Amino acid sequence: MSYKSARKIQGFFEYVVPPLEGFRWQNSSQNELDYERKEDMNFISVIRLPDFITKKDLNWAIDQATAKKKRDFSQVEFFTYNEGLCVQCMHLDTYDSEPATVKAMHQYATESGYEIDMNQQRLHHEIYLSDPRKSAPDKLKTVIRHPIKKTT
Repeated sequence: MSYKSARKIQGFFEYVVPPLEGFRWQNSSQNELDYERKEDMNFISVIRLPDFITKKDLNWAIDQATAKKKRDFSQVEFFTYNEGLCVQCMHLDTYDSEPATVKAMHQYATESGYEIDMNQQRLHHEIYLSDPRKSAPDKLKTVIRHPIKKTT
């Protein structure tokens, strides 16, 4: 997606690559993750793209990377996600201590008249603001986001 390539993307402007994000779920549970069964977790990793990037642009970039790196990038896809109403919190600690933050988020949502609304389309979402290669584990910053709906 570089401005230095021969391809000109309409509306292109230089931008900072956003942080890595991840969506997690378990086939056997709804509305919460069982952190004791991490081996049962499914996930996808994403990086937000600027609005001017189209599916056609991404497919071109995949072809370029495949040719240059001689690697298989066939699993990379253009992913659009409409998250809807959520509760979120900045988690400051190790990934293993996330359950306490999630519990506090769920309690806050309940006290505010909402319930957790995770399902096959609405997933546990994390935004990794820290690089674990450069940060102490207890200093990691992760935004945790869960879908909610008004309590009926």
